[in-house]
Amino acid sequence: MKRLIDIVFAVFFLVLLSPLLLLLAAAVWINDPGPIIYRGPRVGRYGRDFRILKFRSMRVDQSGAKRAITIENDPRVTAVGRFLRGTKLDELPQLFNVLKGDMSLVGPRPEAPDYVARYTPEQRLILNVRPGITGLSQVYFRNEEQLLTGRAPEFYYFDAIMPAKLTIDLEYVRRQSVLFDIKVLILTAISLVRPFPVPPLPPMLEDRETAKQETPVPPPLSQRPGAGYPPASRPEAAQRPASSFPAATRHDY
Repeated sequence: MKRLIDIVFAVFFLVLLSPLLLLLAAAVWINDPGPIIYRGPRVGRYGRDFRILKFRSMRVDQSGAKRAITIENDPRVTAVGRFLRGTKLDELPQLFNVLKGDMSLVGPRPEAPDYVARYTPEQRLILNVRPGITGLSQVYFRNEEQLLTGRAPEFYYFDAIMPAKLTIDLEYVRRQSVLFDIKVLILTAISLVRPFPVPPLPPMLEDRETAKQETPVPPPLSQRPGAGYPPASRPEAAQRPASSFPAATRHDY
């Protein structure tokens, strides 16, 4: 049922928004000539890799730091890209991911392989469902980039933000239904005009007196041991039946 709804709505919105898609594509190219679509590696249902589609929001010639995440006022982001990211219009090409079956309209937000490789067994339960264009964690972390302002943003994302998002996504997996998806879509629309408060997070590392001595800036995730899944493997947790989901912390959504 959910798959049928995804296909119907993906086709409907692609047809309806086709003039806007062409306009945005032209704006991306005029602002910074180069590829219009960004194809980023992500991990989907059952741990299968796929390429997520977005309107490119960063400069082709990137002389700055190579990060897997985008921080506040990231110099790599173009003027048009900043508008696209702020309005979430850069996500519209993911309707093609929905048609292909890699994604759903609503579901946990997909992460890069380097990050998924560090999920705990419980966190890997979100791989039982298709990732979504929007989801509960997207609702509460709509302005995530504003939280990444410290000297080690990638570490802070991995250490604090990602676990908080996964806790919310686990709640979605436990409660998923067509009606709950509709509720998430409504919350998404509301968050575009009135962002919801971010769940409590630990302080940034530099706010601790001994941060420099206790926690050095880590190397990029891709250079750390154990990154990524072996080819064609499926996470053990993703093979567990839905009835075995542990009760996640309940939030008032």
